[in-house]
Formats: sequence, structure tokens, C-alpha cells
Amino acid sequence: MIGLPILAGLAGTIGPAFGLLPALGGDHLTLEHFADLAAQPHLLRSSLISFATAIVTSGVSLVLVMLFTAGYAGTRMFSRIQHLVSPLLAIPHAAAAFGLVFLVAPSGLAVRLVSPGLSGYGSPPDWLVPQDPLGLTMMAGLIIKEMPFLFLVTLAALQQVPLVQARQLSASLGYGRIRGFLISVWPLLYRQIRLPVFAVLAYASSVVDVAMILGPALPAPLAVRIAEWMADSDLRMRFLASAGALLQLALTITAMVTWLALEQVGSVLLRRMSVSGVRRADDRLLRRSACAAMALAAALVFLGLFVLFLWSIAGLWPFPSLLPDSVTLQPWMRVLPQAGDAIATTISLASSSAAIALLFSIGLLWQGVRDSRAFSSVLYLPLIVPQLCFVFGLQILSVSLGFDASFPLLLFVHLIFVLPYVTLSLSQPWQALDRRYETLAVGLGKSPLQVLLHVRLPLLTRACLTAFAVGFAVSAGLYLPTLLIGAGRIVTITTEAVALSSGGDRRAIGVYALLQTLVPFGGFLIASLVPHLLFRDRRAMRI
Repeated sequence: MIGLPILAGLAGTIGPAFGLLPALGGDHLTLEHFADLAAQPHLLRSSLISFATAIVTSGVSLVLVMLFTAGYAGTRMFSRIQHLVSPLLAIPHAAAAFGLVFLVAPSGLAVRLVSPGLSGYGSPPDWLVPQDPLGLTMMAGLIIKEMPFLFLVTLAALQQVPLVQARQLSASLGYGRIRGFLISVWPLLYRQIRLPVFAVLAYASSVVDVAMILGPALPAPLAVRIAEWMADSDLRMRFLASAGALLQLALTITAMVTWLALEQVGSVLLRRMSVSGVRRADDRLLRRSACAAMALAAALVFLGLFVLFLWSIAGLWPFPSLLPDSVTLQPWMRVLPQAGDAIATTISLASSSAAIALLFSIGLLWQGVRDSRAFSSVLYLPLIVPQLCFVFGLQILSVSLGFDASFPLLLFVHLIFVLPYVTLSLSQPWQALDRRYETLAVGLGKSPLQVLLHVRLPLLTRACLTAFAVGFAVSAGLYLPTLLIGAGRIVTITTEAVALSSGGDRRAIGVYALLQTLVPFGGFLIASLVPHLLFRDRRAMRI
């Protein structure tokens, strides 16, 4: 079900790139659209920015998660950080990006904290941040959002490796926590999370909404320029956009090949580490640095949300005042009536896609399909193939077949992206459930379906609700699929918030970004409270 729409979308992109789009007069093969693409100014720089963003974001995120897991897996600190994962996943990329903008901008909170006393600035400094030419701010924004995702998949994979035994063995040989973990556990663990790492790589190389908010503008990253060509009023630009989408696919594949080469380098370094005999028993500084980096990433996201809240209720707030001179609810009163339809659409779309994805995930896990490596590869296909490369093709195919932008069509496309996250979230608790409960029920004469409905699903109520909340958050945060398939006629909070990024109304941006966060956060709140209500008389079931 997942693979076919992606293949169809790729076909819908490849055809116009080579001139085949009868609806717009393209009836013969040609390479002139690639020539037009090559003639675009600063195309190489845009591509290099996207390539560097993919490698740096994936590398830094993975290393920090690896070091933190190596230093603290199985400890109380690890458990505490683990509880921050779900709230961070509930925050959409665009909302986190807006929060980072309001923190690091020349008139942001970071500069206000040191102005004018320490910095001497009486007016905002002339800094090109965010949207710096090298895309460093964009990379930072992606890192603080991708670390929770990689941490989540690492938590699931830890159940599949002999962590306790490996720790005991390495400690008995005199190895420090991190070095012992890297030698004994990391090779096994990385095999489990390799596909999610490639998903982060593909997303970072082709992200649009975060790049529009934090990325450089002249020239913009490749994905942003392609999205602009797709939205151009001149329909002939669709051919150029298709050629650009194939270039984006080639760039993502190049980033993956480069990553494979880096894996080989890392493998050689790991082998040398294991045969060197160096123990590094005292690694407290490295462990604490990794913990500080994880905590800083979470703090930046939450602090950014706090600044968004301040701007959403701010009256007059001149620079360099640390706090606004007055507060008002006028921005909320102005925005909420306009955002009503977008909120309703977001909730309907997210709840429907998450519910359907949860049903599919339960069916797949019940049948044991999740254990198949081939299924895992297909499941991650929507995350590994850049959205631009097949969603644009799906848009072209739907228009060619006479399908107008509609809620069911957009729901189907959202489901393609939501299903992998829901299955990933549910698979670990599904596999960790003690099977003796089911064995006992079978011994009492219950059928497999009865065991599923009356034993396994009640025991996994919290896990199912959490998976639903994850899917809800993913759907609520989807920007490019909603923009292309919805054709601008179906709007959500995310599309409205990103549309405001080019404007200067910080109060409206603050309101929309907070709404974009509050909607999925409601899903996690429900997932947390419902088990307490359902099982208020059964303490063990509320955990």
C-alpha cells in the first residue's frame, strides 16, 4: 500500500522532467528542462547547502544521541531525559524553528539578555541570523528536532541488544562506559536504527518549511527553490520543478552514498579502538558533555515556545527591553476567528489519519509482518524518499486524472507519512509485552482474535494512545504534502503559520506557532490522562 503511491508519485515527477505532460502540451521527450535547470543562477550553491545540511544534521544528531545513550543507558538520568521525548515530538518542526528565530534573531531574547549592559547594543545588531549564508541556523534548528526522533528509535532498538550483559562484561575488563558501549553494543544497535538515520538524512536534505524559516534566502536551499517553482503561476514552471525534483533525488542519493562511506570510516575507527587496548575508564567529562547537549537541545525548544508565548501576548516591546512593556490578548482575539477553519481541518485530518494508521499498525504487528526486513524497508520508504520527489508527482497525477483537491485525497497522502511513525512507536511496547498473558488466555480456550481484543490491546492501551498521539502530531505538522495536494484550498495551522514566515507580524506568528504546538500536544495529553480514567481502580494498568 505504501510503495505503490510512492512509485506512482516518482513516475508523475519523472515524466514532466523529460517533457511528458500532455495536459500542459508536453507530448515528446526532451532534455531542455534539465538545460533550463542548469541555467538557474546559484544552483550549485543551493545544492551544496542542502547536501551539507543533510550530512551535518544527521552526523551531529546521531553522535550526540550515541554518546548520551552510551554514557547513561540504564541509569536514572536516562529515564528522566526519556520522558522529554514525547513532548518534543509533539512540537512541529516549524514551531520549533519559529521559537529558535525569536531566540537568536538580532532583536531576539538572547541579545536582549546581554543588552545594553554587556553587549553595548542600544538597537538590534546588523547580524544575518537567522538565514545566514551557510545555513548554520537551519542546521541547528534541525538538530534539536531530529535528536528526539533518533533517541526514540534508539530506545526501541535497545530492547533488541544485550545491553546489561555487555555493560557488565566491558566493565569487568576495565572499559569506561562510553568506550565499552561503543565496542560491545553500538555495532549491534546501529544496525537497528540505520533506516531511521537515513530517514533523517533524506528529510534534512529536502526540508522546505524549516528552510523557509531558518535557511538562507539568496540563494535558498534547493528544496525551497523547487517548491517556489511548483507554486509559480506560470504552469510551464512545472517542467522545471520536475527536473529540479529529480536533481533533489540525486542529491539525496549522493548524501546517502557519502554517509555509507562515512560508515566505513567509522567502522575502521571502531576496529582500531577495540584492538588498541586503551580502556578510557574515566569518561565523566564526555558523558556530562553529551548529557548537557541533550538537555540544551530540549531547553532551546521549550525556551523558544516561551518566547513565542511572550510575543503572542506582547503589547509594546521595544529593544533592548527584556520583557514587553504591556501584555494584551488582542493578537489572540484577532487571529483565532481567522484560524477556526484551519484548526478544525487540522484536527479532523490528523485524528483521521492517526486512527486509520493505528488500526493498520495493530493489524500488521498482530500478523507479525513487522519482523520482516523487507517490510521495514518499505515502511520507511516515505521517510527515505524526499517528499518533493513523489508528492509533486502525486499532485500532477491527481490533476491529470481529474481529481480535485479534496479531504479524502489529502487524508490518503497524510496516511503515507503517518503510518511509519505510528508503527515505529507501537512496535517496541508490542514486542516487550509479556506473552505469558496470551498463553494463559489461549489455555482457557480464547481465540486469537479474543486474545487480541480482550488481553493484548487492553494491556497496551497507553502504548496505543501514545502511538495515536505521535501520528496525530506528525499529520498536524506536515507542510509540503498539505500545500501540494491541498492545492492551497485546504489549509491547516502549519500551512498558515509557514505562510506568515515571510511577514513581519511577530505577534501573529507567535499565536499561529503556539496553536500549531497546542493542537498535537492535546493528543499527548489525552494519551496520558485516558489510562488514568479507564483504569483508576487498577493501579498497575495506569503505569
